[in-house]
Amino acid sequence: MALPALQSTGYQFRRILNYFPQDISLAFAYGSAVFKQIGASQTNAKVIKYGIVSTDTLIEDLLHWRTLYIAGRLHKPVKILVQKENGRLRAALTTNLKSAVLASFLMLPESFSEEDLYLQITGLSYSGDFRMIIGEDKAKVMNIVRPNIGHFQKLYSNILQECPQAVFKPAQGKIEVDKSPEGQFLQLMSLPKTLQQNITVLVDQPGRNRDVEEVLLQVAQDPDCGLVVQQAIFGIVKSSSLSQSAKGIVTAGVKKTISYSAKKLYKMMQSLRKQ
Repeated sequence: MALPALQSTGYQFRRILNYFPQDISLAFAYGSAVFKQIGASQTNAKVIKYGIVSTDTLIEDLLHWRTLYIAGRLHKPVKILVQKENGRLRAALTTNLKSAVLASFLMLPESFSEEDLYLQITGLSYSGDFRMIIGEDKAKVMNIVRPNIGHFQKLYSNILQECPQAVFKPAQGKIEVDKSPEGQFLQLMSLPKTLQQNITVLVDQPGRNRDVEEVLLQVAQDPDCGLVVQQAIFGIVKSSSLSQSAKGIVTAGVKKTISYSAKKLYKMMQSLRKQ
């Protein structure tokens, strides 16, 4: 489906929604056609992809990060086209953002900039994605964050101000986080269920079968706590990205997939030449 580059992008996407069932709980658009990205063309016709999931599947991923496929998209600014009143969904969307903040806290030092946080959050759903090794622009995370700091602030400012484990200094654009074992344990205990389970599998020795809380208490005291969290997220995204790529070949067809992949490889090579 080709989308001309017109002034009112939101209006054009809403017109497309006329072709879909009208009982949609949530519809959003994302990517360089919606938000400016460094190095991405903002003119000529756009070919768009779309996906559809049930509301229950969406809420499951937002709360538990079973695949991080949809939840990861919603860590970054998106243009909401439709959002029906649904208390469960609204709460899950907020929980997903809070989880992204806490996971990033665990992987960052005690003091860091707002931009550092948004770079870390944006990178969560790319960690473990084999397309970032073959095909995706190597500077993709930076290209997403730098032009859209204001949009990230709208998403996360209230969460940062209300977070009891962090001191947010918006005037200086600085954040300080409690990196004590107690502070890290509280952050770990608030992470999504699938991520906690992956951490437990990584850390627990075969045959010990300790409960999740006991393992997370150990991880909270480990100097490599952030690395363990990173590896656990890597595992979730790796599995999901392979699955989604396989589905893409089936649904889009081999010819379209090869054409799309070739464009991704070209973008990667252009990025490497600039470095």
